Amino acid sequence: MSFKSKTALVTGSTSGIGLAIARAFAAEGANIVINGFGKPEQIETARTAIESDFGVRAHYSAADMSKADQIQAMVKEAEGMFGSVDILVNNAGIQFVSPIEEFPGEKWDQIIAINLSSAFHTMKAAVPGMKARGWGRIINTASAHSLVASPYKSAYVAAKHGIAGLTKTAALELAQHKITVNCISPGYVWTPLVEAQIPDTMKARGLTKEQVIDDVMLKAQPTKEFVTVEQVAALAVFLCSDSASQMTGANLSMDGGWTAQ
Repeated sequence: MSFKSKTALVTGSTSGIGLAIARAFAAEGANIVINGFGKPEQIETARTAIESDFGVRAHYSAADMSKADQIQAMVKEAEGMFGSVDILVNNAGIQFVSPIEEFPGEKWDQIIAINLSSAFHTMKAAVPGMKARGWGRIINTASAHSLVASPYKSAYVAAKHGIAGLTKTAALELAQHKITVNCISPGYVWTPLVEAQIPDTMKARGLTKEQVIDDVMLKAQPTKEFVTVEQVAALAVFLCSDSASQMTGANLSMDGGWTAQ
């Protein structure tokens, strides 16, 4: 499989799942646009590593995924720089854990904007070019929480359920344009986002770190193992292959059996 003439734009890709996905596409020859927050020197290290490890071009966009105008500008910039955005991976996401009655309204708005609305805005910007070229692949990082819920995560669960619905709708609209739209729903993946949840969950539930990992996070996953970022990335690459050209509108669970229960 080679994506030598393609460009992949991956949001929320300065670390974790997104960076693994960006590197996986670079390994197949695609030019890469990464995006996200972090320390400038760490982001530049990640960007240059993609170029040196895989011999492709990699560009960093600092676009804020809560701002529609910045999202539109990011896609336009990528198309101007590389000629196209062929593969779009909507991976940007944040989390906040709190009971509904204590959930800050601004946190709800921020999570819906970054975890859900940003995917709409990137697709709106990238789809016209994909249609014009007659090929495109869109992958949305959902979550087991696109299918089931957990307490204290109202905004995140709502956003991820929304991503699943948005994926289906876009898949139907684009089905005859050789553009597929799918979402991957991982269970708990060991990433900075998951690690950052532990103190909040400890506080909310009155548990130790070990109890949060064993009795909250991995309690739902029958394999009792975290999903790896490399496994999610490999599935994303497969979904962009010719073998997956008839897969569209799918919500693919990679959750150690969580949602089979």
